[in-house]
Amino acid sequence: MKLKVDREELQKALQNIQGIVEKKTTMPILSHFLLKADKTTSVIATDLDIAFTGPLKAEVLEKGSLCIPARKLFEIAREVEDNLILESQENNWLKVSSGKSIFKLMGLPEAEYPALPQVNRSEELNIDVNTLKNMIEKTVYATGESDTRYTLNGLLMHFIPKKKNIELRIVGTDGHRLALIAKDIEGKLSEEKKPILPKKAAIELKRLLEESEGNVSVGLDKNHIFFTLDDVVLTSRLIEGTYPSYDQVIPQGNEKKATVDKVVFSKALRRALIMSREKTNLIRFDLEQGKLTLKSQNDSGEEAREEIAVQYKGEPISIGFNARYFLDAIQAMEGETVGFEVQDPLSPTLLREAEEKGYKCVVMPMRI
Repeated sequence: MKLKVDREELQKALQNIQGIVEKKTTMPILSHFLLKADKTTSVIATDLDIAFTGPLKAEVLEKGSLCIPARKLFEIAREVEDNLILESQENNWLKVSSGKSIFKLMGLPEAEYPALPQVNRSEELNIDVNTLKNMIEKTVYATGESDTRYTLNGLLMHFIPKKKNIELRIVGTDGHRLALIAKDIEGKLSEEKKPILPKKAAIELKRLLEESEGNVSVGLDKNHIFFTLDDVVLTSRLIEGTYPSYDQVIPQGNEKKATVDKVVFSKALRRALIMSREKTNLIRFDLEQGKLTLKSQNDSGEEAREEIAVQYKGEPISIGFNARYFLDAIQAMEGETVGFEVQDPLSPTLLREAEEKGYKCVVMPMRI
């Protein structure tokens, strides 16, 4: 194998896989990517749960393939100033030349690289890139981190067939908060589907969507989901299990409704957080007509108090919240105002975005 490649093209291609290749692994092959040079050149990476296949613009001088240390070649491409020549040597060594710089990397044979699942195109759906990116941004923050309830460590992608289209609901929850967004998308499905996309895969997908335009094709089989953007394919193993009944968590009849300026609210929360307990981020919300007072106190007795104007005409109420959950939800919202609906100090609170009717956030209160 021998090919000539522009340093920026190589850097861009390797940047796409840095979040997938394993840096600390008992399987050395997983810290490598597979480079295949034929009529076209492709880059393949996997951690056995997520797989990436994408093109690399290069001049192929000799066909071939090799598994190459992903991090090292990425750092080389980032530091050199000229275009690169990649040339395989005996015993799976790789010679990298750029100007007067020469590197020798120890590679591995293609035969050792894990086989990737084949893309299922039997019931493929096309979704607008910006729509899917927006839906992931508004929900992925609420997913769990290494939760023992494995299904909470990913996003539920709930596909509901309708007469003329499909309703897609994406849901994230860690048991303390929940984010849901619903959109109608074009296409047909034979039945309702509820795949659970791992959080790591959702973050990698969002990053790819940010660099793309047009539509992304989505395919499913029993254990995998496939996202195709032009010549790039991202494959992810699905989380096994049944996702919680998220509809039952969303409050339907909260009577106390308030509206607040998003920027003012966000800044006040950040200031109040300075004096909150680090482990709980507890802030007390005192809501009364036309006014919201935020109070925090840490274990040393230090305090903070913020007062902001709100549109509210109900009875006074005091509730405790993890303010980080509110901030995460607000940051995912667009528009100038945030609406929140409460019932009592122990019932779930519903946050709404004025600009997006299909978006809902639920935050569980804390005892104060």
